[in-house]
Amino acid sequence: MMARSTAATRGFTLVEMLITLAIVGLLAMVALPLYEVSTTRFKEAELRQALRTIRNGLDAYKAATDSGVLPKAAGESGYPPSLDKLTEVLDMANKRDFGLGQTEASQRIVILRQLPRDPFFPDPQVPAAQTWDLRAYASRPGDTAAGADVFDVSSKSNRVALDGTLYNAW
Repeated sequence: MMARSTAATRGFTLVEMLITLAIVGLLAMVALPLYEVSTTRFKEAELRQALRTIRNGLDAYKAATDSGVLPKAAGESGYPPSLDKLTEVLDMANKRDFGLGQTEASQRIVILRQLPRDPFFPDPQVPAAQTWDLRAYASRPGDTAAGADVFDVSSKSNRVALDGTLYNAW
């Protein structure tokens, strides 16, 4: 039997290196579109949750004004004048002195702790309230015109979602 030299058995041949690089390249080509789809899917879930949170906050504000917990002037719709109003500390209407250790803080209400931002808005430096298109109560359906109050919100993105709809139509 002939013994191989140790110098010849070390390292990889050029063919082995090319095959390895081709396999790694093929795996990268397959993984990149899957990564992009999963990233978009994650942002879409974030957008759904943010819209749900803001819309629940708008409904809670409206319910609080309709029930008299928050003050409402005559002629107002009962919806907040801005999105920032949802995160402010609001004084309740008809404050009473109940005694029993109640403080002034117990006579206040906060609708949302933090306003979510639109995950598809490109500039992260813009405040969260400015990342949304606003629709006023007096607006016609489908019209995203801002007005004296905030009745609904939608994304400012004109991109098409994975299901074929526009994000600003959600």
